[in-house]
Amino acid sequence: MPLVTLTVRRPKTVAFKSQVLKAAHRALMTAGVPEADLFQRVLELEPEDFVFDPKYPDAATPRDANFVLIEILFSVGRSVKVKRKILESLIAELAREPGLDPEHVMVVFKETSWENWAFAGGRILHA
Repeated sequence: MPLVTLTVRRPKTVAFKSQVLKAAHRALMTAGVPEADLFQRVLELEPEDFVFDPKYPDAATPRDANFVLIEILFSVGRSVKVKRKILESLIAELAREPGLDPEHVMVVFKETSWENWAFAGGRILHA
């Protein structure tokens, strides 16, 4: 169960946020995540509450107000090869729609142990 968190500066349209989230889910599906395994949230913050450096560490073009931070929390065990596959798909999708500059996309993978997921009813299914 990946949990995707999208953080953006306000204001963003519903269409923009939806396109980014759909791209993230399609990218995860290329790595074997089931279509129904969909858990996403959006943090839309005021500019003073979402601060970032325009170029750190090596952005080819300065980040602007359309900069997006995508955090993907999933269970341990995915290889660097799989993560690169997700990134490749995600960046291509975002460049196509909503037309984001790939240099304005930051992705953070976070991993947790299987026993840290209780999907429903307090049941830990994978422990």
